[in-house]
Amino acid sequence: MQTDGGLYRATNILSMYKRKKQRTRRTEYEVEIPGRETILRFLTEENRPRSLKHIAKGLAVEDPVAITALESRLNAMQRDGQIIKNRREGYGLVEKMDLIRGRVIGHPDGYGFLKLEDGGEDLFLSAREMRRLLHGDTVLAHLTGVDRRGRRQGSVVEVLERGNQQVVGRYYRERHVGFVAPDNKRINQDILIPETEAGKARSGDYVVAEIVTQPDVHNQPVGRIREILGRQMSADLAVAITLKSYEIPSEWPKEIKQQIKKYSTEIADADKAGREDLRDLPLVTIDGEDARDFDDAVYCEPQGNGWRLLVAIADVSHYVQPSSALDKEARERGNSVYFPQQVIPMLPEVLSNGLCSLNPDVDRLCLVCELHINKQGRVKRSRFFDGVMRSAARLTYTEVAAMVVNEDRELRKRYKDTVAALDNLYALFRLMHSHRQSNAVLDFRTTEAKISFNKRGIIQNISAYERNDAHRLIEEFMLAANVAAAGFLLEKEIPAIYRIHETPKEEKLNDLREFLAEFGLMLGGSEEPTAKDYAVFLEKIELRDDRHLIETVLLRSLPLAVYSADNAGHFGLGFPAYTHFTSPIRRYPDLLVHRAIRHLLKKGSAGGFRYGHEDMQVYATHCSMTERRADESTREIVQWYKCQYMQDRVGDEFHGTISSVTSFGVFVELDDIFVEGLVHITSLPNDYYHFDPIGHRLRGERTGYVYRLGNRVRVKVVRVDLDDKKIDFEMNNNQ
Repeated sequence: MQTDGGLYRATNILSMYKRKKQRTRRTEYEVEIPGRETILRFLTEENRPRSLKHIAKGLAVEDPVAITALESRLNAMQRDGQIIKNRREGYGLVEKMDLIRGRVIGHPDGYGFLKLEDGGEDLFLSAREMRRLLHGDTVLAHLTGVDRRGRRQGSVVEVLERGNQQVVGRYYRERHVGFVAPDNKRINQDILIPETEAGKARSGDYVVAEIVTQPDVHNQPVGRIREILGRQMSADLAVAITLKSYEIPSEWPKEIKQQIKKYSTEIADADKAGREDLRDLPLVTIDGEDARDFDDAVYCEPQGNGWRLLVAIADVSHYVQPSSALDKEARERGNSVYFPQQVIPMLPEVLSNGLCSLNPDVDRLCLVCELHINKQGRVKRSRFFDGVMRSAARLTYTEVAAMVVNEDRELRKRYKDTVAALDNLYALFRLMHSHRQSNAVLDFRTTEAKISFNKRGIIQNISAYERNDAHRLIEEFMLAANVAAAGFLLEKEIPAIYRIHETPKEEKLNDLREFLAEFGLMLGGSEEPTAKDYAVFLEKIELRDDRHLIETVLLRSLPLAVYSADNAGHFGLGFPAYTHFTSPIRRYPDLLVHRAIRHLLKKGSAGGFRYGHEDMQVYATHCSMTERRADESTREIVQWYKCQYMQDRVGDEFHGTISSVTSFGVFVELDDIFVEGLVHITSLPNDYYHFDPIGHRLRGERTGYVYRLGNRVRVKVVRVDLDDKKIDFEMNNNQ
């Protein structure tokens, strides 16, 4: 679908994501209507709000069906915050009205913040403003001024999209009044439940409540009970609550179950035709011990003065066809979600663990990135092609590191048919990694917690996840393939999705520089530091005792990486163009990238691709949301398990590090077990404490005592709340 201005035959994605509860739907118009860019250009030239009638006339839209389609497009543009309709039915440009679009972030105390989509400084929303909003709503707001604490304040003009169609929480009934207290504490309004809408729910049940009436200035939200989840908190109930709270699809619709019946366990010979045969090459997969789906396999060999590297990726696009039931479900899910004891996959198991997975000793279809690398470790050229492969071995990171780093004789003997290929891979990795390191790359020392369970599903241990050279080897090759894919897509000017990480915003940089100045430190790069400036700075503080503190603040100055149809480069990785190509089994953006590449391999033109730039941006926005949803839900489940782990440790004391400082207290992460809890400000030694957000500290007014990010402390566990997933600590005042 071509959308670069002008007219096009519209397979409209206006209703692609009628958010959350509603299923994806396409509306086909057998008419030609103006694209969004054409409409925006018209409104810019008019320089004033214009009605539907004026817009239709100005753009020569006369057919009644086309006018209806145009109105739908205008309403979608309004929903997406590109335009706004005033009270006189005129559509105008948002930027001309000094309006700001953002997502509401609620606070348990009743107020909130508007997180701006352009990455600017958040707006403070008073409790009065939040009365008609819920956490997750998307709104347009005015900047109204600055409060006495120096925070920019906002006033909501219009709610563009409601973030909650349902709420999960505990149902209570008091004096003939029923309500649901949301499990998500950022939703600070209870949902009123009329007696006739409570069903069989009893007071104290965990339920799913559908919101029938959203809140307004005068009224609380009103809902009805749709599902009773349970009563006694358990791991299964915690997962069920989280899935419902974040509206993560976890059941396969009937049409999906019907569609996957046609898949066999083996690849048909017809599907292998026309592909390059790689079955004689010892390609191997290298993953974690508990991995079940294998996206990628690698192989390399010396070539002249350099190397030839093959990165073979599971060809999901061969099986998941656009607009099929499978495709719509994968698009809705956006990605697989990984909980400690459960996976919510993007694709059914028959594909994710079967036909698509690069399992050993079976034929599999793949899309291959071939990279030619010189003796300095630099990629000189690349190409993509359809292949058929047969994995020579399913290896783990631990096994590979033992073979190529530690030269474990027993393992090298066991994998004698692949060990030479592994040695080649390791030699190439060191070459490529050294080349990339010479350009100064960001290397933050973050620690990932690994949770181990016993046979009854109870946490046995929490430890640091150990990364070795085998992890880094696969990471290096995947980075190279992703960069090559981005370059190929840009070169061919085909609509695609990129993984972007923008430069730090001015406000964050100013706060960072002010913080560093207290230590006599300075980040290079003047007003526009590069990733190399950050990397050089990290090298300078390598041996400092307070490196962890400084590194944490440095990391928090960076924006999140997101998906976009427009390439803006990847600041953190230092790449001018980057995309996700290597994990189509578990990420929908990778599947879209595969479709674009395969379209080009079939000699298709960019203009003939079924997706336009506008489509890709809709997908990018949705997939950024599903990624954030997966991260937040996983953190919530992990926190529940950690609370379960700490239940028997109330009264015990631990050493830890202050991991975050807020106006209401400090969070402390315990040594070795990576459990975090709150020391509330009211439990700190007797004094008035004042919060300094720039210095990341609380300072006592009378004593001058400071609790700062990175401080070492000793705390006692005083309370564990499984329902609220909270752990409370107290400081050991004798430390």
